[in-house]
Amino acid sequence: MVRVEDAVVARLEKFGHKFEILVDPILAMEVKHGKDVPLENLMAIERVFKDPKIGDEQSPETLKKSFQTTDLKEIVNKIIRDGEVQLTTDQRRAMTEKKRLEIIQFISRNAINPQTKTPHPPQRIENIMEQEKIHVDPFKSAEEQIPDIVKVMRRIVPMSMEKIDFAIKVPAQYAGRCSSIIHKYEMKKEEWLNDGSLAAEFLLPAGSKQDLMNELNAVTHGEIIVKIIGTAQ
Repeated sequence: MVRVEDAVVARLEKFGHKFEILVDPILAMEVKHGKDVPLENLMAIERVFKDPKIGDEQSPETLKKSFQTTDLKEIVNKIIRDGEVQLTTDQRRAMTEKKRLEIIQFISRNAINPQTKTPHPPQRIENIMEQEKIHVDPFKSAEEQIPDIVKVMRRIVPMSMEKIDFAIKVPAQYAGRCSSIIHKYEMKKEEWLNDGSLAAEFLLPAGSKQDLMNELNAVTHGEIIVKIIGTAQ
């Protein structure tokens, strides 16, 4: 549970009534993006207020009439998703920086220079974002913002978000560990052969190829057969 002094107000006005709750700012953003967060982690005080500063609570009757339910979790989720989460300047800055780094890492892992077939290093992506003054919205998910950011970056450097259709065959003694590694990606098929070895095909973000090969070679000591079947956008 977040401490009251570390919580922020999430506020919704509906049918002429104010509904305010005290919540963890980071977890509130996760709720806003559709994640399920336990109330005991999310809320500093499990109540809905008219004004939390003076401890003035909303009545159960008003809550039921306005939200068509008395379930606190449903009400809290509705307040956060439809209302406004009040952040301090420092909280907003920290969330923006976290989102910016998330976007940089995603683009570095998933994008390549189509001319050289190599990934763009995070520092290059960060430099371009600063140069082009690319705005990062702390309240939107990285996935929502990346297409527009990539569109801007393509004016500066060649950039492709293609995926590699990747196939591997792994000896039996390494198959279990390799299976857990490749399941981070988009599986197309996986077959356990009679000798215990593993054959699999999956889609891999082009920028992640070298990291994956390093990880698989570390596990198998190079005893792995790899085939690139093709590419897909």
